[in-house]
Amino acid sequence: MRWKLKEEINPEIVAHLQEVLKVDYVIAKLLVQRGISTFDEARSFFRPSLEELHNPFLMKDMDKAIDRISKAIAANERIMIFGDYDVDGTTSVAMLASFFKSFYPYVDTYIPDRYNEGYGISHLGIEEAFKNDVKLIVSIDCGIKSIGEIDYASELGIDFIVCDHHLPGETLPNACAVLDPKREDCHYPFKELCGCGVGFKLMQAWLEYYKKPLDLITPYLDLVATAIVADVVPMVGENRILTYFGLDVINSSPRPGLKALLSSYKQEHFSISDIVYKISPKINAAGRLEHGKYAVSLLSTNCIETANKLADYILEINSERKHLDQRITEQALQMIVENKEVFNKSTVVYNPNWHKGVIGIVASRLIETYYRPTIVFTDSGDHLAASARSVKNFDVYQAIKACSEYLIQFGGHKYAAGLTLYKDQFEAFKEKFEKVVSESLNESDLIPELVIDAEVDFSVLNPKMIRVLRQFEPFGSGNEKPLFISSNVYDTGGKRYIGNRDEHLYLYVKQRGNLDRSFPVLGFHFGKFYKELDNRRFFNFVYTVEESHWKGSIRTQLFMKDMQLV
Repeated sequence: MRWKLKEEINPEIVAHLQEVLKVDYVIAKLLVQRGISTFDEARSFFRPSLEELHNPFLMKDMDKAIDRISKAIAANERIMIFGDYDVDGTTSVAMLASFFKSFYPYVDTYIPDRYNEGYGISHLGIEEAFKNDVKLIVSIDCGIKSIGEIDYASELGIDFIVCDHHLPGETLPNACAVLDPKREDCHYPFKELCGCGVGFKLMQAWLEYYKKPLDLITPYLDLVATAIVADVVPMVGENRILTYFGLDVINSSPRPGLKALLSSYKQEHFSISDIVYKISPKINAAGRLEHGKYAVSLLSTNCIETANKLADYILEINSERKHLDQRITEQALQMIVENKEVFNKSTVVYNPNWHKGVIGIVASRLIETYYRPTIVFTDSGDHLAASARSVKNFDVYQAIKACSEYLIQFGGHKYAAGLTLYKDQFEAFKEKFEKVVSESLNESDLIPELVIDAEVDFSVLNPKMIRVLRQFEPFGSGNEKPLFISSNVYDTGGKRYIGNRDEHLYLYVKQRGNLDRSFPVLGFHFGKFYKELDNRRFFNFVYTVEESHWKGSIRTQLFMKDMQLV
């Protein structure tokens, strides 16, 4: 990997913050790097408060949304909550439906079938609403570009409220209210909410309008935190506040569905990483291989027995997902080698038999091996469907948009997108996409980069500093876990392999000049360096500081990201 130290910042600002906070210089430096330079800003960072959430009525059309829902309830109209099949969509639907059902009985839910309907508002969903005499649909995590579908609903006498966080097109849908902080005419102070976050603001507005305490919706923060982490929205501002308190709910009083998903893990405390690796893939698996409605049912139920049965079913689905993901990734890697596509600046692969539900995961896996903007295609009826993933600082959505003349439809974000095209357009699209990528990226962009926060000696890593580091959580985009570099370290003699194929490395290290302090180091995929570290061979390495929970005890260990032999 390429190692890059963050640019030096004004040492006077760092020294001032160090003095007022009474912390180590490195801690003050980390804070300033995150845009925090005063005591009050630091207090808000370390002690998030729900009182700091913005007034939800600052969001454009929020008053209209509350008014239309109020009229629906007053008239005993049926309301449908309509969402996407991924984590953000299913948590959103479960959250909004559970909230409104707590005081109003006529609430339905709808998740489109990934294969029969695809992403977003569907005619099938609208027709299901019409058949069930639904008069109001609240879409969540989708709808901002569903112009024709919402017009169709209007023709059937069904109103829409759109709650979305994706970039709008040139025209907004003709809905009663369009809640999207990314609207150009919306002056809501925080633009980076996920879909579930927008739904939470709707609930917050409802409570404020009817003068109810905010405590009534804090139990839903476990779902909001799960969505924020899964959707990889920036972990700053309101997202960080909501995740901070959401993690508290997950650890103190999680809903039965989340509790059931986590029941097999013998842990007392769950973190952001646990949401990423132990919750999100399982929730996603339902929509990838079966149907997102199972995830909504799991996350909505208040019955432990029902939750356990649904969780068992979803775990079976996830097991199948892992098998498919592994097999298809191996096939794709073989295809890249045979076609020598690694010499391109993009990776575009296609197999008509690959499962549509896992091609996004496969794209991410391919980037782990060949660090390039990647698109994985498979058959979808008469068309080809694809999932795209990107590398750092490359906007794959805009690159796909530049090839839109070949596409039926597309959508997504900077680092992840989906698209469909006619089969006879595949080669032309592939050629154009490679051209767009090649014009934007140079060779160095195709080497993963580690942006390092600070170079530190082991003497700095004292217990007090490590305690303060833990208070930087929750980590995520925009508040990444601090990366450190330390030089001239060596194994003290206790290194060992970890894993069935001696793939990983575990060692205890000391640093030349700081012999009184040693740390355990875990290095995934660094087993190949085992022999080279004999005889106290010095090396420099980049790492994060982690907590290791084992048999009721907590200790500090360093997680190796990269190393260089000296």
